[in-house]
Amino acid sequence: MDYIIKTLTSNLCRSNITLNLKNTTHKETKMRFLLMLYAWYVVGLCFLVSRGECVIHKSLLKDVDSVNKVGSYIGVVVPNGFEMNPLLQSSSFVMDQTRPYLDISGRRFRIGTLENQRVIIVMTGLSMLNAGITTQLLLSLFNVKGVLHFGIAGNANTELEIGDVVIPKFWAHTGLWSWQRYGQGPESELPLESNGDYTRDVGYLKFSDYNNDTTIDNLLNNVWYQPEEVFPINTTPETRQHAFWVPVDKHYFTLSKKLEDLKLEECVDATTCLPRLPKVARVERGVSANMFIDNGAYRTFLNSKFNVTPIDMESAAVALICYQQKIPFIAIRALSDLAGGGSSISNEASTFAPLAAQNAVATLIKFVQLLHS
Repeated sequence: MDYIIKTLTSNLCRSNITLNLKNTTHKETKMRFLLMLYAWYVVGLCFLVSRGECVIHKSLLKDVDSVNKVGSYIGVVVPNGFEMNPLLQSSSFVMDQTRPYLDISGRRFRIGTLENQRVIIVMTGLSMLNAGITTQLLLSLFNVKGVLHFGIAGNANTELEIGDVVIPKFWAHTGLWSWQRYGQGPESELPLESNGDYTRDVGYLKFSDYNNDTTIDNLLNNVWYQPEEVFPINTTPETRQHAFWVPVDKHYFTLSKKLEDLKLEECVDATTCLPRLPKVARVERGVSANMFIDNGAYRTFLNSKFNVTPIDMESAAVALICYQQKIPFIAIRALSDLAGGGSSISNEASTFAPLAAQNAVATLIKFVQLLHS
């Protein structure tokens, strides 16, 4: 008991909460200890949610609890507003009239039904970090039975075209590198490789392969692609595992085959249309990183090295969180541009992103219908 009191007292002093145990009876000591314990609990709880929202935290938790008491939800995770708005404006989405949304940590969790299925829709913002944080918040706070992610992406597959919607079987984060010093090569051990921190198993990009003059070397040398460290919830805490290719849910992927006959939009307006009617295609792999890829050489490398189709900035983060939390997941991405492999003048996304977003939403809605049936 004395050790616990001393430990908590030390921690509380850092928070300007003090406990004086001199000249007190055993009963008074116990009472002060309980008061201190409660105070420390309140301080810690407020800090975990938001250091500036201590007053409203309890009511916010009550709101979350009320939402969860209704039952389980499908989590719908989307990167940006222009991708999300067509879904919110769709007649298939009906916002909850009692509690249409909850605002938590800068995110708005929209509550309602999509094709009569309970959903919580949340926008992540750009990048892997935002996507990971938002997905973890969603899964930590709400009773989510599965996660559907959708948006637009660059296309690295020459057999598919802008406007097509793709559903990969696997996702990987291709932005975690071990950058090798100049003079070393494939036979050289990476720093900390012997500790299990880094590996040469996934593969590497050799910069000199993309010189204009292929007879000279490149000081940038090589970058080796690395798997993510993951800590699944069904193992001992802090037991490290590695994952590069993260699979989507098997049932979801099997079900998505029924989307291949879905009719999609082909025209941005009366004068701007695609060369053919777009289609839904299941593909093997997609990749994500904190980079907007508009470079033909890197596009070619990613496709030839990893056999990828969509290239985006969020899907792998959502996949990794769901993989760790053991929650069913699938991602639907509509191809808005050729990732630098098209016109030398400009990227196509500025023209076709709205059309791609509409097609991604249409595919998502149909998938939810299939889940319901």
